[in-house]
Amino acid sequence: MRRTLPHLDRLIFVHIASREWPGARSVLPRLSRSADHGLLWCGIAAGAAALGGRPGRRAALRGLASLAVASGAVNTVGKRSVRRARPLLEAVPVVRRLHRQPFTSSFPSGHAASAVAFATGVGFEKPWWGLALAPVAAAVAFSRIYTGVHYPGDVLAGAALGAGAAFAVRGLAPTHAQPAPPARPRAAAPADSVRERPPALPGGRGLVVVANLGSGQRGGAHADRTQEVRGVLPEAEVVACGGPGEPVGPPLEDLLEVAARRAGERGGALGVLGGDGTVNAAATVAVRHGLPLAVLPGGTHNHFAHDLGIETSADAARAVESGAAVAVDLARFGGGPHREVRYVLNTFALGAYPELVRIREKWAGRLGAWPAGVLAACEVLRTAEPLTVEINGRRRAAWLLFVGNCRYRGLGLTPVRRHDLADGVLDVRVVHGGRLARVRLVAAALTGSPHASPVLGEARLRTLRLSGLPTGTPLAVDGEVTTWDGELTLEKANEALTVYRPPQA
Repeated sequence: MRRTLPHLDRLIFVHIASREWPGARSVLPRLSRSADHGLLWCGIAAGAAALGGRPGRRAALRGLASLAVASGAVNTVGKRSVRRARPLLEAVPVVRRLHRQPFTSSFPSGHAASAVAFATGVGFEKPWWGLALAPVAAAVAFSRIYTGVHYPGDVLAGAALGAGAAFAVRGLAPTHAQPAPPARPRAAAPADSVRERPPALPGGRGLVVVANLGSGQRGGAHADRTQEVRGVLPEAEVVACGGPGEPVGPPLEDLLEVAARRAGERGGALGVLGGDGTVNAAATVAVRHGLPLAVLPGGTHNHFAHDLGIETSADAARAVESGAAVAVDLARFGGGPHREVRYVLNTFALGAYPELVRIREKWAGRLGAWPAGVLAACEVLRTAEPLTVEINGRRRAAWLLFVGNCRYRGLGLTPVRRHDLADGVLDVRVVHGGRLARVRLVAAALTGSPHASPVLGEARLRTLRLSGLPTGTPLAVDGEVTTWDGELTLEKANEALTVYRPPQA
């Protein structure tokens, strides 16, 4: 069998090389050259990011990430593991041959791996785009046989590796269309908290929604967002604040308090439309009043909504009308005679990350959230300095401290979505300061082993005590930057909030 397969591979190669393919002579060699070093796919990604809005940018980023993983696997493992000579060009007409012949191992095809990885990665975010790219990817893969630089087996192996790379990236960073993580449903509510089963509210009757129209980077869509809520929940009361042209009114926190009292009087629920910072404020009020919370995505990233499986207002409406809900953990800190209790829905961070958020928000209005985030990350890597702080009694120089409310998927400093929204732990990740800490961390990230870097420490805890914070230390809580000084203790509040979530299939 080992002799038969290579022999069959060569026979198919000779058959393809010796056959005349109508129209291919003027197209395939040029297409093959355009895909050198991923230039073809980078150009397509740039167009998708520029013209496709947020979905296009997500698709472009996922496609390029998949391509990078595939290319790295081919060049560091694939070609070093199997040393295979390139095909002899005797059967290939001179007019088809590439001007520059590759000299690396023939197995597997890097062009095929990159093409399939990029098309598959894009398709995970935008299926129709992936379908449109499939013929292009197939043509690039076939061109490697047509021009005589690869055997068919090399191309098939490269294609399989490229598809595997795209699936690996999706496993590390799930798409928005993937099922939400399995947050545990509430089995029984404490007597002094939310009723055991949140009410089903047909048409949204009894639901009072506060819509923060200043959330997100979607300029110009504010009226449509409130109309969308009224369209799917016609019986709900919607209170808008913060949009362009809106009269100056009470602060968001005051509106949420009034809305919670109205919802409580009606036996209903509190609703919120906005980004993660707005949802955080609403969750604080909902816990204080013992009300279930309905989350409608209206921000830039909407991490909490997506972890609940809520992509649109219609998803939230299905949950509210059916009464389907889950209990989720919160993390809390603060309290005492001079400070109110603060809650964390998603993430808490200090060190470099709050500065990254500040720079990103500064540029997001001009460049868009995705390019602004890249610019901010580069600037922070260049300028940030470690912060000296005591972490659970041990004094450390930390370049960045990340704390997730529940364990996040993803290695190192690439936390993505959560498996479980009520697992009872804090996901703590620390980038230690010290000599060349940033360089070592970036090197570990580029080589795919940030979790093995001595610069990075990880732990799963129930409480985290921080002390010795300098006056005015910036903190990022669910994407909003505030300041703190002295000390604070983060602790878990298990299943403290009941939130509506679409029924699971």
